[in-house]
Amino acid sequence: MKTYLLALTTFFCFNSYANNNASIPGDTVTGLIDKAAALVMIDEGRKLFAEGRSRDALQSFREASIKDPNSWKGPYWVAMCHYNLNNYGYSLQYAKEAIEKDVEDVDKEVYELLGRSYHRLGILDSAKMNYAIALSKMSSSRIKELNVEMKLKQCEFAQMLMEKNPVELRMPLSDAVNSGYGDYSPVLTQNGKVLYFVSRRANTTGGGQNPFDQEYYEDIYRTVWNDKTKNWDSLSNNLGKMNTDGFDALSYIAPDGSYAITTLNTTVVDDKPVTKVSDICEVKVDRNGKWSAPKLIKNKSINTSYFDGAPTLTADGNTMYFVSDRKGDKSKSDIYVVQKNGKSWGDAKPLSTVINTVGNETTPYISPDGKYLFFSSDGHLGMGGYDVYVSAWNGSEWSTPVNLGASYNTVNNDTHFQYYPDLQKAMMATFTIIGNKASLDIFEINMANFVYPQ
Repeated sequence: MKTYLLALTTFFCFNSYANNNASIPGDTVTGLIDKAAALVMIDEGRKLFAEGRSRDALQSFREASIKDPNSWKGPYWVAMCHYNLNNYGYSLQYAKEAIEKDVEDVDKEVYELLGRSYHRLGILDSAKMNYAIALSKMSSSRIKELNVEMKLKQCEFAQMLMEKNPVELRMPLSDAVNSGYGDYSPVLTQNGKVLYFVSRRANTTGGGQNPFDQEYYEDIYRTVWNDKTKNWDSLSNNLGKMNTDGFDALSYIAPDGSYAITTLNTTVVDDKPVTKVSDICEVKVDRNGKWSAPKLIKNKSINTSYFDGAPTLTADGNTMYFVSDRKGDKSKSDIYVVQKNGKSWGDAKPLSTVINTVGNETTPYISPDGKYLFFSSDGHLGMGGYDVYVSAWNGSEWSTPVNLGASYNTVNNDTHFQYYPDLQKAMMATFTIIGNKASLDIFEINMANFVYPQ
C-alpha cells in the first residue's frame, strides 16, 4: 500500500440491463462475434481493474454486458467496480443480476461480494448468510485469501456491539464542510473555532487528477466556525504555501497554531519538494502569518522509499507517531514512534504486536499527555473495514487495544479519529450512505460522557 488516498467521487450510474429473455442472440455469426468481443472487453476491464482503474474498467464491463447480455461476467465485474467505488447498493444490484444470469456457472466469489455489499450497507443477517454460502462454495485458498471467516466474525461482532451500545454519537458536519467528494482528516484548533481537513474536491491546487482513480489530488482546507449562523464558513484551500500541486494532507497542528506536520506526495507532479512516495513534512507560520512551504523531515528512519505519513505528536512536540508500510510484505501498514533529541529526531521504531497486526494500522492520534493512543485498524477484530481503537500506556508498554464500540464505529471504514477533552468532542471520518452510493465525510462526536475503556 503506497498511499492512503481514502477517496470518493461522483460515479457512473447505469440503467438496469435488458430482461434476460429479451433479444437473446442465437449462435449466428453476429452472435458469436459479439460474444467474442464481450470476452475481449472483459479481459481489458480486468486489466484496468487490477491497476486500480475501476472507473475505466466499469466502462469496459458495461460494454461487455451490452455485447453479451446473457453472460454473468459483465454484471459480476460491474458489481466489483461499483464496490470499489463505494457504490454498495449498485454492487449488490449487479451481483444479484450476475447470479440470475447463470446460477450454475457464475463465479462463486459472487457470494463473498454479496456478503461484503450487505455488510457495508449494514444489512448484517444477509451479509452473514452470503458469507456462509461463500464458505461452502469457494476454494479453501480463496477463502483464506479473502479472509471470509473473519468477515463473518465481524458481522457477529458488529451485532453484539450494536446491542451493547445502540446509541450513535456521530453527527455529520453540514454541507458547508462535507462536499460529496472525499472529506477526511479533521483537525480542530483555536479552541474548536478553526477546522482544518483534507479533501479531494475540484478546486484542488494545480487542478490535477490522479490518472489511476481519476480523483482530484488531495488538498488541505481551512474553515472557521460562525457563532451567529452556528455553522462553518470562510472555507478555503488558499493556505499560503502549505498546499502543493501534489497530494497534501494534514493530521497535526501544534497547540499554539504556529507549526504543523503534513504528509506530502509529489511523485505524480512536477513540483517541489520531491518525495520518494509519501513523506512527512514540517510546515511553519512565517513572520507574515502565512503557512510556509512544506519541508521534508531529513531522517531516514522517518521518511523512506515506502509510504510514510499520518503523523501525530504529543503536546510537547517531542514524540511522534506515524504510519509506514515499509514492512508491508509481512504486516501491511504499521504505527511507528520516534523521539526528538534536541532539535532532531531519533530512530523510529514500530510499536509492538499488541498494536500492530498483520493487517493495516493507520491514522493514529496520541493524547496530548501521551497516555492514550487512538488508531484505526482492520487487523484487530472489528465491525467491518477499519474501526477505531484505544490503547493505554502503563509506563512500559501499551495495553491491549479496545474497540470504541458501535456508538463511535460503523460497519464501514472509520478513520482519522481525534479527541479534544477540553471541548468534550471528537472528530473522525466515516461514510455517509445515501441510496446506492456512499461518500467519505467528517463527523463530530459527543464525548461528554466518554470514559477511557479499560
